[in-house]
Amino acid sequence: MAAHALRARRPEGDPGSVRIERDPDLVGARLEDAAHFPGGHARELALPASEAQVADLLRRSTSVLPIGAQSSLTGGATPMGERLLSTARLNRIESIGAGCVRVQAGVSIAELDRALERAGRYYPPGPTFAGAFVGGTIATNAAGAATFKYGSTRTWVEALTVVLPGGDVLDIERGATLAHADGYFELDLALASGPIRVNVPTYRMPPVPKLSAGYFAASGMDLIDLFIGSEGTLGVVTAATLRVLPVRPAVCLAFVPFATRRAALELARRLRDVAHETRRSRDPRGVDVAAIEHMDARSLALIMEDGVDRAQGVRVPSGTEIALLVTLELPPDTRSDQAFDEIGRSRDPHPPDTALVRFCSALADAGVLDEVEIAVPGDRARADQLLAVREAVPFAVNERVGRAKRAGDARIEKTAADLIVPFDRLDELLTIVDREFARRGLDTAVWGHLSDGNLHPNVIPRSLADVEAGKEAILACGREVLRLGGAPLAEHGVGRNLVKQELLRMMYGEAGIEEMRRVKRAIDPEWKMAPGVLFGR
Repeated sequence: MAAHALRARRPEGDPGSVRIERDPDLVGARLEDAAHFPGGHARELALPASEAQVADLLRRSTSVLPIGAQSSLTGGATPMGERLLSTARLNRIESIGAGCVRVQAGVSIAELDRALERAGRYYPPGPTFAGAFVGGTIATNAAGAATFKYGSTRTWVEALTVVLPGGDVLDIERGATLAHADGYFELDLALASGPIRVNVPTYRMPPVPKLSAGYFAASGMDLIDLFIGSEGTLGVVTAATLRVLPVRPAVCLAFVPFATRRAALELARRLRDVAHETRRSRDPRGVDVAAIEHMDARSLALIMEDGVDRAQGVRVPSGTEIALLVTLELPPDTRSDQAFDEIGRSRDPHPPDTALVRFCSALADAGVLDEVEIAVPGDRARADQLLAVREAVPFAVNERVGRAKRAGDARIEKTAADLIVPFDRLDELLTIVDREFARRGLDTAVWGHLSDGNLHPNVIPRSLADVEAGKEAILACGREVLRLGGAPLAEHGVGRNLVKQELLRMMYGEAGIEEMRRVKRAIDPEWKMAPGVLFGR
């Protein structure tokens, strides 16, 4: 076939009876995702265990919402009357090779990482929530802490198996099916007559390292990229081939508190610069930072309110305005005793010249070395404690959103932004976020991935009025982010969130949204896949 065309096939695997759950308690547990999006309802939960069962379900359904771990922060995994299709039983790691892994959609990132660790391999772009399913990370083009070094999910996906709404199956390999010079693909379906033509949207996507903002579009694009980030609106990903690193690096984590935001940004800028130079020069002693995350003062107050700092043995000095969590990669054979020795000798008159010593020197220059909490390579327990502090922040916000919803108004929902700008505009963005949320009197915690210029302002609502004011603040920030050359939809996707759908229109205009609708109509003419996600009909 032509390079722009792909022939679908009939589904394979056991077509036996699909497990259907109608128990109110089991279905009820799936009516809300991590966004606390209101109004979720569904009558049944389908749990297919094979590609053939997925295809049969899609053929027999009028509307379907594919779900994984339901860790969505956009309402995209909250059902609105659709049949729920869980990928939880598609949970096999099929093969692990030197440079890739073949995995089904229902495998969690944590399960995948454990299997790869046993094999000495490494898959770097997973999100910070390790319970997320592989299929969900592909559906949202998820990006994690290490995007600064490794990029988002998209660049690590080598092949996909996708079941289309009518039951046809596409086996897509990266590089095999590229858009025609006139901007379209042809899909030759096995279960329907005649090929379908899918026109590539013509809008321009912002050049940022993280982007989860509707359908990918570019001249000469790869078909696989149309499905990555499509949020379940075009089909169900049942399996994927992911690129992996053949060797796992040794990792050092550092919790770095600062009394001022300016000092933290100065260190982040320095570490970014030296990391770029290390990778450019391939200096074996260079500082190779993979990620710099941050938590603001309100975020730190939340973990202290909940006692997480004490439970994890992590000290937050009085007066801390911001804390960084830095991921430093070291040579794979770095031992814990060696790392401790290098840290101890970093202030010697003539210390050894190693990556860890250079990192400690940067911390000393910033005046924070004595306050830093470090987990050296091999100290999994300490690393888990530092990561638990990071994860406790979004958990604390989500818990408070849920409590406000239960105690006050069922319409209260998670109200959070997902903003990204070029790093040299980050200071401006932080000032804008401060201004827009403060002027509305909102209780807000801000955390994110400083090394990517990616911020997550989160409202801690006391009332529905706070939610509405928070939405106004997010839209105001979105306009400013576009002015700064960034994007207001970095890594969480769009989902059913009306504010995020408005941000999508802000990015591409109504004409761009209509181009997305044409893509969906071509592949899903009955509009059965995740209706209402990304955009309305």
